[in-house]
Amino acid sequence: MADVVITEVHGKVGLIRINRPEAMNALNNEVVDGITAAVDRFEADENIGCMVLTGSEKAFAAGADIGFMKEFDYMHAYKIDFITRNWERLRTARKPVIAAVAGFALGGGCEIAMMCDMIFAADTAKFGQPEIKLGIIPGAGGTQRLPRAVGKAKAMDLCLTARMMDATEAERAGLVARVVPADQLLEEALKAAATIASYSLPVAMMVKESVNRAFESSLNEGLLFERRVFHSTFAVQDSKEGMSAFVEKRKPAFKNR
Repeated sequence: MADVVITEVHGKVGLIRINRPEAMNALNNEVVDGITAAVDRFEADENIGCMVLTGSEKAFAAGADIGFMKEFDYMHAYKIDFITRNWERLRTARKPVIAAVAGFALGGGCEIAMMCDMIFAADTAKFGQPEIKLGIIPGAGGTQRLPRAVGKAKAMDLCLTARMMDATEAERAGLVARVVPADQLLEEALKAAATIASYSLPVAMMVKESVNRAFESSLNEGLLFERRVFHSTFAVQDSKEGMSAFVEKRKPAFKNR
């Protein structure tokens, strides 16, 4: 049986690929536990500065595995801490994560993509939260992260009508960072990840933490957090190297410390 999650290392970039083509990369515990294990591995690897999560040309992930969920009752879902137990690992990753989405990213697939720090979409990508068709609601952030990305009106539209949003609309709405031709998706995502990984890892982690803070606090509190983190970068050796290299007109040699 093929691994449902495949990992590769591309220089300083860790690639995580969902590999369940017979089920359009539907998410069950085996898949999500595999993603979690891959994130843990790349977080612990000091050579890795950024991660890319992707699927196949047809589907990033077509949603949660309905066959896996259909016999759940409330107490079972509550006792196993469904979703919280393993899905949220992407959200807590400290290193930057790019979702490279082609084909369908629906339901849990859209939610997994939103747990990443940015989404690169192929021009074939389709996003949606169609859970209402099944008599359930989004349960991995669809009603919470989606409004923060695209606004209340469009989130209501997607969650209540179950319609799909193409890559162009998703970029226009603010869900997607970049739209690229499908045959260039992984190349572009890996290139951007390599750029991020070429910088100081501690500083990249600080940037990620600071931007995320904007969604968890008031503007004044967020600015205070940013200012304190900015001040702390003057204790980072890489900041001295970066500024010295700029003044000396040379490429910096960051040491991640």
